[in-house]
Amino acid sequence: MSGASTAGPAQDPSHRSPASGDAAPPTGPLQALLGGDASDHGTATDLVRVVDTPEARVRHPSDMLGMVVSALGVALVLVLSVVAHATTEGVTQDVRTFSSLLARILFVPVALLEGLITLFVPAAVLIELGWRRLGRQVVESICAAALGLVLGVVTTLTISRFGSDELVRGLSVYTDGAWQLTVPGYVAAIAGLLTTAGPRTRRRTVRWSWNVLYLALFIVLITGQVSLPGVLVALLLGRLAGQAVQYVSGVRSERAYGADLVAAVRRAGFHPTALVRVRDVSAVVDDEADADHAPVVPEDPVASYDADGDEVDETADDEVTLPPDPTTADAAAVALTRSGDNRVYALFTGDGEPRRDVVVLDGDRQVLTTVQRLWRALRLRGLEGRAAISLRAAAERTALLAYAAQAAGVRTPRLEGIGVADDSVVLVQEHARGAVSLRDLEDDDLDGPRGDAVLAQAWEQLRRAHESGLTHHALTPDVVLVHRDLSGQPHVWLTGWEQGEIASGTLSRRLDLTQMLALLALRVGARRALASAVRALPDDDIAAIGPLLQSIALPSPTREEVRRAKGLLDELREALVERLPQADVQPQNITRFGARTVIMLALTIVAVTVIVTTLNFEEIASAITEANPWWVAASFLLGALTWFGAALTFSAFSPEKLPLWRATLTQMAGSFVALAAPAGIGPAALNLRMLTRRGVSTPMAVATVALVQLSQFVVTVLLLVVLSVSTGSGGLIDLPSTTVLLAIAGVGIAVVATLLVPAVRRWAWEKARPTLEQVWPRLSQMLGQPTRLALGLGGNVIMTLGYVLAFDFALAAFGQSLNLIDVAVIYLVGNSVGAMVPTPGGLGGVEGALIAGLTAAGIPASLAVTVTMLYRVVTYWARVPIGWVAMKRLEKTGDL
Repeated sequence: MSGASTAGPAQDPSHRSPASGDAAPPTGPLQALLGGDASDHGTATDLVRVVDTPEARVRHPSDMLGMVVSALGVALVLVLSVVAHATTEGVTQDVRTFSSLLARILFVPVALLEGLITLFVPAAVLIELGWRRLGRQVVESICAAALGLVLGVVTTLTISRFGSDELVRGLSVYTDGAWQLTVPGYVAAIAGLLTTAGPRTRRRTVRWSWNVLYLALFIVLITGQVSLPGVLVALLLGRLAGQAVQYVSGVRSERAYGADLVAAVRRAGFHPTALVRVRDVSAVVDDEADADHAPVVPEDPVASYDADGDEVDETADDEVTLPPDPTTADAAAVALTRSGDNRVYALFTGDGEPRRDVVVLDGDRQVLTTVQRLWRALRLRGLEGRAAISLRAAAERTALLAYAAQAAGVRTPRLEGIGVADDSVVLVQEHARGAVSLRDLEDDDLDGPRGDAVLAQAWEQLRRAHESGLTHHALTPDVVLVHRDLSGQPHVWLTGWEQGEIASGTLSRRLDLTQMLALLALRVGARRALASAVRALPDDDIAAIGPLLQSIALPSPTREEVRRAKGLLDELREALVERLPQADVQPQNITRFGARTVIMLALTIVAVTVIVTTLNFEEIASAITEANPWWVAASFLLGALTWFGAALTFSAFSPEKLPLWRATLTQMAGSFVALAAPAGIGPAALNLRMLTRRGVSTPMAVATVALVQLSQFVVTVLLLVVLSVSTGSGGLIDLPSTTVLLAIAGVGIAVVATLLVPAVRRWAWEKARPTLEQVWPRLSQMLGQPTRLALGLGGNVIMTLGYVLAFDFALAAFGQSLNLIDVAVIYLVGNSVGAMVPTPGGLGGVEGALIAGLTAAGIPASLAVTVTMLYRVVTYWARVPIGWVAMKRLEKTGDL
């Protein structure tokens, strides 16, 4: 892919690189670089006009990715410094004496290295940047150093003030008879400066400065002057600062522009006379001008280059006379720019040759493309997980897929050449002359038999690819092109195979079929699109599409349009069932994990980090041991009573006879599942599983579980009202407590917003309607069985009161008390608000909400934390082992 190598089908020899043996000897710098004469001297083709807007600076997605990785690295080091503290403390004691002796022996080398780091490293790096006349990078490096220093100082102050004793000790060293927190801010400053100064492969001073920094840090580590976690945090903060400055300010572009772009096209084997950047509105074509020499008035600047790659001044005005076919911004070229995140140019070679398209892959964009591809492959089942991790690998993959599609007989632009220059690879391909993307196709072209022929052609092209084992994976409105020949016969092109897969599996091919069906339905409607699929595909393939009709199966552009066309996927499912009544259209789980899982994991990490690094576990353990054990035991027993209450409701509402003991075991098992599922989700999933295993149909099981959850909500609200009246809080004489008033105000605001604000009202109805539609058939049956309905509601009362009283007894264990209505409001509101945080068991959110509620009710903050921790221990953590035993029991009996 370098030098004068070419790729693609054979072309007219007059337009190939004369490196095949009959070429004249190389002359001039460009010819020497190419290994052959790029053009005949003295001809008009020596002059190449380039219409473009080069980007002097670009923002690398890799810098943003590096910032995220550095931030996660800091969090991981902080957690590990606490977790590994007990292990490393003994080692620290053993090496303390040796470190002191070594520090005295190495006093001169350590002082010398500290001087090099302090003075000579920044000076050497900045002098080299100044010598290279990189003034802006000098300023950026200084800013990165300042930001790194600020981050280091802020981190030190934050940890020293808010960090737990374990965290402070993990980042401290023992000097002068005391522990001293060490997060060297100057190390963060130097790391930020070196990160922004440039890669070590291109800056000699940067390379040696990193080596000196690592050596100095190693010495100060073994001499006990800093802690290993402190050094790692400082380095990561420096990297974070440097990458942040680079991303905000941008870095010098290493993409191929101008003469380098021309050289790359020549390496691909073509002699360009003009290269014009293609944009949606890149050029204004004078329709009344002569067709052979239509002037293009570009907004982009124009530059001319001779055969040696030197820029020459050949244009006196803004008009550029191009060869025939000057319409650089036609529908096919614009669709090509929209279908991928690459630069596209119109290539003209003169001598009446047809124009071609040049797709430029830039190295700085490959990180983002690789991350997107890996994310999609990890998230969706059935997709290839390998991704190109370098520019060369990405170009080779693109070329391979283009050749594979062409070999399969798919009508796709022919790849004719590949060239390399700087941090870019150019792909020269055939131009789909006269083609229009499906997005831009007129409605008249899709009506009647003319449109049916287009739909049939689209399915035919996809069938050819699938017969050869090739799948596309990114069927969007811009990769399906349509053009008609002189007889009016439509021809469909499939372009943009970069995300495709060779030797793909059945699921990959069915995902392609789903994407094509949704794509066509956006233009011609659900029923007509399905009718075209029925004519082109066997019934088995049509039936297999049903479970895949979900937005996650579609590429982003198609998914966005489907979301705007509300109800389209439902219409497709209905049309499919009309055609094949026996088809299953229940969505199949094709994702390994979703966005909710990622958010839950991230919030879990944050919650654990906050809890581990801020709470003083020694004080909490001491406080819990001082609690009244009888109240603690009573709190645990009342928490366990909630299993019976939930089981009673579940058994009463079950459409099939469900033994109360099995239902109780299911609720116990939910305590174990809560370790990995958000609050309330785990028990609901187990209830659903229990019902389906006992022969209950899925719709009925879903309705039953929804009815259980709805009844819990209704009982909770009614119980609050009853407690308020029965305890005297909320009577006509005395005002309710502040806690109750705040809760009433919150509920009132929510009700008013729901009733008066149309957007909120619509949102609430959209959220509630599916649940009500599921619950109503089952609820109507339960209304005819008052005994079972009463048992179900009674079980909810037992469960709610069990949690409220367990919380109240946790307060009593420390000699504290509140009105029962206040305790109920704090628990119910705090638990509901905390459960909105999608972490396992509401971890972090529930604790924070309960602590805030107790503090607002007048409980001292230290006691509020201790009471909340005790309550969570007896109602969450202590129940996990019991839930595990119950889970194993149910699995053994086949109930789960």
